[in-house]
Amino acid sequence: MANDVIIILPTYNEAANISGIIKELDKYVSHTDILVVDDNSPDGTSGIVTALMEEHPQLGLYRRAGKEGLGKAYVDAFIRVLTAQKYNWLLMMDSDFSHDPKYIPEMIRLTKTGKYDVIVGSRYTAGGRTEGWEWWRKVLSKFGNLYCRLITHLPINDCTGGFNLIRTEILSQISFNSFDLSGYAFIMELKYKLFKAGARFKEVPILFKNRRGGESKLSNHIIGEGVIAPWKMIIKK
Repeated sequence: MANDVIIILPTYNEAANISGIIKELDKYVSHTDILVVDDNSPDGTSGIVTALMEEHPQLGLYRRAGKEGLGKAYVDAFIRVLTAQKYNWLLMMDSDFSHDPKYIPEMIRLTKTGKYDVIVGSRYTAGGRTEGWEWWRKVLSKFGNLYCRLITHLPINDCTGGFNLIRTEILSQISFNSFDLSGYAFIMELKYKLFKAGARFKEVPILFKNRRGGESKLSNHIIGEGVIAPWKMIIKK
């Protein structure tokens, strides 16, 4: 099973969290490969990962030249993983403890059923929720997901969540050259492309917690991009 799943952790200035999240992953999914994709964090994130690699042989590090946004980091990681042709599934997740590794064993269990291509750790399916957010951010997120579903007809409740286990076979069927969105809008676009490629989705309820350390990556640019993203996606098809 070591090569059945690979976990992708994109990082930028996550020195406060990276050691803890890797140890927590080892607790729930030991021997599963992990690839940290670091955008040349000035806080020394990559140095911490390099030191951890000595005691975690399943851990790898991909240093990118600089900060280009979540979308670019994930696309580069996808291409590397698909080129290696070693993994059947790829797990996307945040490195700031917003996504609790305790949900991963259940997500992996669902891959064994053969019924699904994308398993979404969902805040907005029955039993899912968020914790530690200001009221305005809860409203913004819920409205944003409803807005995305109405426009794109995605068959899921959590269109923007970044906790996703994807079958590499279906991931290889989409074009990465056509991505032009970053942040949470990139995640919407990715799910939309997978949907159009025929992916079968399953949502697993999760408790999404506010990050433990470091600074939030949410910005006015990301919010604005999310407003226009669904329309850009359906126009491009």
